[in-house]
Amino acid sequence: MKCRGLIVVLLAVLGIAVPTAQDGSVDARRRNLDQILDLYVRDGLVYYRALKSDRRLLDGYVNSLASASLASAGREEQMAFWLNAYNAIVLRTVIDNYPAARRSNEYPAKSIRQTPGAFETMKHQVAGRSLTLDQIEQTVLPDFSDPRLFLALGRGAVGSGRLRSEAYDPQSIEKQLSEAASECATHAQCLVIDPATNRMAVSSVFSWRSKEFASAYADKASAAFSGRSPIERAVIAFVEPRLTGIEKAFLAKNNFKIEFAKFDWSLNDLTGS
Repeated sequence: MKCRGLIVVLLAVLGIAVPTAQDGSVDARRRNLDQILDLYVRDGLVYYRALKSDRRLLDGYVNSLASASLASAGREEQMAFWLNAYNAIVLRTVIDNYPAARRSNEYPAKSIRQTPGAFETMKHQVAGRSLTLDQIEQTVLPDFSDPRLFLALGRGAVGSGRLRSEAYDPQSIEKQLSEAASECATHAQCLVIDPATNRMAVSSVFSWRSKEFASAYADKASAAFSGRSPIERAVIAFVEPRLTGIEKAFLAKNNFKIEFAKFDWSLNDLTGS
């Protein structure tokens, strides 16, 4: 948490303007998003009610995405851009409908999934393209061949990776993605090892993006796991370096079952908590 965050939240709630970056450069846009996340995100949860009441900076950021140019951007710049764009669009989708009316019993109350087509059909103008959130995840991010990106997406849900209180930055994105990957091993929504039932439950994100994870990690698993499926080998190779000694000993026995846990679509809402 950045020390200025709570002070600026109070200023925002009181309606006192906070200075923002004024130029339209990529760096300026990122600074604006950085300020939004610093104000309203705490340990992955979001003050959605406060954000909705003072949304001008978020709206400005999302609207600016349409004219963004990536023609001369390097790989790190592009990865940071698309992660930031996705996460900002999710935030705006939530507050556009907050608090969401319950339309489906399939998902929790107030979930972003209560907004029809939030991921599948709602189009957004980003870098000269018209894309849904699913299209960003399924057709843009795979080109970077780094599955950690999928754990960095803030899907507006408790089950997603922890939404950071800062924007992704090309200068530090390797560190940020490494932290997102490491957090998976300590976050119950991402990984649970249960010796009592001889099971390892992992996030559904691994199964959703099984092609990307298998391509990047399956061959890195120990030969002891060669009899397992590509996605199982990928999961093992991904989490093993980040486990405790006891957990690694559990894996070494290689007689456990891997399950993909049901994704928790409860809204990552800090309001009222």
